[in-house]
Amino acid sequence: MTTELQEILDRHVANGTAPGIVVADGDAAGRLEILSSGDLQPDAIVRIQSMTKPVLAVATLRLVQDGRLDLDAPVQQWMPELADRRVLRTPQSALDDVVPAEAPITVRHLLTNTSGYGMTTAPGPLQDAMVHNRTQAGQDPVELGAQDWLDALADLPLMFQPGAGWRYHHSFGILGILLGRIADRPLPDLLADEIFDPLGMTDTGHSVPRQDAHRLPAAYRRDGAGALVEMEPAGDGFYVAPAPFDLSHAELVSTATDYAAFARMLASGGRAGDRVIVQPALLEQMRTDRVPAQLKTPDSFFPGFWDGMGWGYGVAVQTAGPHQGRYGWSGGLGTDVYVDLDGSFRVILTQVEMGAEAMALFAELA
Repeated sequence: MTTELQEILDRHVANGTAPGIVVADGDAAGRLEILSSGDLQPDAIVRIQSMTKPVLAVATLRLVQDGRLDLDAPVQQWMPELADRRVLRTPQSALDDVVPAEAPITVRHLLTNTSGYGMTTAPGPLQDAMVHNRTQAGQDPVELGAQDWLDALADLPLMFQPGAGWRYHHSFGILGILLGRIADRPLPDLLADEIFDPLGMTDTGHSVPRQDAHRLPAAYRRDGAGALVEMEPAGDGFYVAPAPFDLSHAELVSTATDYAAFARMLASGGRAGDRVIVQPALLEQMRTDRVPAQLKTPDSFFPGFWDGMGWGYGVAVQTAGPHQGRYGWSGGLGTDVYVDLDGSFRVILTQVEMGAEAMALFAELA
């Protein structure tokens, strides 16, 4: 298997999928192989973007199992900014064409991307407003600190009643801020104590320490001709500490070894050695499709996403096909993780904006 994997990585680097690729391939029993090709070193600290979402989901479930949080608790208990929400009459309505929210946003709504906030998939007044107030999501670093971002988002109406639709991303930015408020401490400290330190994830956080900046590779996107263009420099820029502002709503950096430790914990039924990180019943909820069929509309995400797919807490779940039960998620700069029910897992890291090339790589490594 190692030779076959290495050949796949080498071929994709040679064909221009990415300047470098790192893969961690392992299982719950302790096997772990780190393979690399091109100019991405095995110990590179990369921007994992939305692979942050499973981490936040696990942190949330740890608060639940410790009795500090109820999944059906209204978030306005800690976030008065999100009380008394207004909801667009239709997703394309003018921003003042609203009705009152029929119920509050709950923690479960955040975990399942059904809060009413999220990426807009069609042009309209709300999309224009999100671009204008800098809350629209993309692959570039966030432009606002956590409180300013939350205030800007709270100024906008919801796209739909909480629980009545599915839209990607913003619920987890809210969740990151919420976790810090519930714990009454900075989110980085909470994540370190609850997840990173117990799992030995020494290089995972919201920024790269200055002394390790040389391990941060450049990030790329493709231009109109398909050529790679640098969008963030190696060893510098937004992700090198100190952070420019509170990043509780933002996304993490990590390494193949660190994220493999997180994936192994999931593959091991929520355990790390003798320590229970996530109780089995909560892990089962996390990796089970929680989205009703009527919410899996074509306009809720990219075309074809829901074909044989569901969403649990912070992870996509394959509901049909040869890998039924597999769960995991990707990051917008060409990263991916999946965990199979047999205890095997794989982490794939590049630093090229997601596109057909990265998707082809993931498919070949599936």
